[in-house]
Amino acid sequence: MSLREIIIEDMKIAMKSGDKIRLETIRSIRALILEFDKSGANRALTPEDEITMLSTAVKKRKESVEMFTNAGRMDLAEKESTELKILQEYLPKQLTEEEIVEEIKTIAAQVNASSKADFAKLMPAAMKQFKGKADGKVVKSLVEKFLGVN
Repeated sequence: MSLREIIIEDMKIAMKSGDKIRLETIRSIRALILEFDKSGANRALTPEDEITMLSTAVKKRKESVEMFTNAGRMDLAEKESTELKILQEYLPKQLTEEEIVEEIKTIAAQVNASSKADFAKLMPAAMKQFKGKADGKVVKSLVEKFLGVN
């Protein structure tokens, strides 16, 4: 089942249950899909496109939660946090730090990365591998730690 079909089904369920925040969040995902359709890309929505869209939406929510928390607007931070959890349901399972570290070791062996100077080789390969499965900031810090940067 494609993301488009899942969203339509989940939207029906949210409407019937009366869960306004879930419905609003699902509609925002649907809007992203419609925006892609109208973008003139002239191609079908791929799973990679879906992950990219959802990852961007998740990142925006995380930034909003941080900004609202810093501004003392806990009501808005809580709403954004709820939306964030709903969005994450549509992303692949997020990896733990231990799983990321193990994968970084494997990727480092493949690209022959072992020192600070190899950061430019390892980081792009790691981000490609972890796309949608881990937060970029976490991956960056673990890659730096692995290479002994800082």
